[in-house]
Amino acid sequence: MLAAIWIFPKILRIALLKDIVDNPNARKLQRVPIPVLGGVAVMFGILVALIVCRLFFDCSNLFTIMLAMLVMLYIGTIDDIIEISPYLRFLMEIAVAIMLMYTCNYSINDFHGLWGYHFINLKVALPLTVITVVGLVNAINLIDGVDGYSSGYCIMACFIFGVIFYIAGDVSMVMLASVCAASLIPFFLHNVFGLTSKMFIGDGGTLVMGIVMSIFVLNMLKTDTYCALYESWGMGLVPLSLAVLSIPVFDTIRVMSMRILRGVSPFHPDKTHLHHLFISMGYSHIGATITILLFNLCNILIWYLSYKLGASVDWQLYIVILTSFLSTFGVYGLMRVAQRRRWSLWTFMCRMGRISHIERKGLFLWLQKVMDWKIN
Repeated sequence: MLAAIWIFPKILRIALLKDIVDNPNARKLQRVPIPVLGGVAVMFGILVALIVCRLFFDCSNLFTIMLAMLVMLYIGTIDDIIEISPYLRFLMEIAVAIMLMYTCNYSINDFHGLWGYHFINLKVALPLTVITVVGLVNAINLIDGVDGYSSGYCIMACFIFGVIFYIAGDVSMVMLASVCAASLIPFFLHNVFGLTSKMFIGDGGTLVMGIVMSIFVLNMLKTDTYCALYESWGMGLVPLSLAVLSIPVFDTIRVMSMRILRGVSPFHPDKTHLHHLFISMGYSHIGATITILLFNLCNILIWYLSYKLGASVDWQLYIVILTSFLSTFGVYGLMRVAQRRRWSLWTFMCRMGRISHIERKGLFLWLQKVMDWKIN
């Protein structure tokens, strides 16, 4: 965290000096150009923290993971600066997924009892692993639409995965989750509360965090995982990992499927994400972020209740899929119908959106001054 705090103003000045900014347009929500190298600051904090951790713990198995994160940071940062082809980025994501599979043995090769399956042969594990990594990387990238959302979500996910791995005794994954969350917190505060110090995490940052989320899932769903402990308790590892990632995954599926149905590329940017819905109802950025994160936490809670009530691994998955579908497809569709038909539900949600706005005074103003003091 300290490394990320120290490097942040320096990266911000470089972005401003080199004009590496995200310019406003009809699709984007900001009104002025915003520096877009936040991912570099976050990655710097992660690398320094892992180097320090190596002095006290065995982190040798994290070397290839750090390499994969650096590759994604490079690709994403180049995309932030010159906008590379989405198909080239897609190929690089596939290459990183295969690298993780063959160098670290990170692959989805065990369903841990789901539908009665355990070990999965390579012919199925390889495409399943690639699809999972590419899907999660793009899902995290696509939720980066309002201040605090992608970083806030990843902080939450790192905390949850960190607890899961801590109970299972997987020290290296606990360290990775901890340093990622700690490095994201300073960025989150600048992104949400900063005025002159505001910076976007950019594709560089979202691709890094997407690969981190992928690594957590692959580590849980491999044959020799520490998390096999949970299988003996009757917990479904597939439903659990999907519940934690439910909103990004299902909102991405919804958005891309709708684009395909409209006859446009699934990679074509638009304003149909869940966070755009809440912004259109008048929610502030932080209001939209908190609301969506609460939806995600509800999905996790419902999964946990299904487990405690004795649901089988299969039914845990079905329940997660249902709640995830309702909180993305269902919420978006319902609110758009309510908007067109002028239902009182739409009026109520718009009223809640107005309440979510916080004036820059009191604690908010103090936090802004703290975030901006090194920049001014």
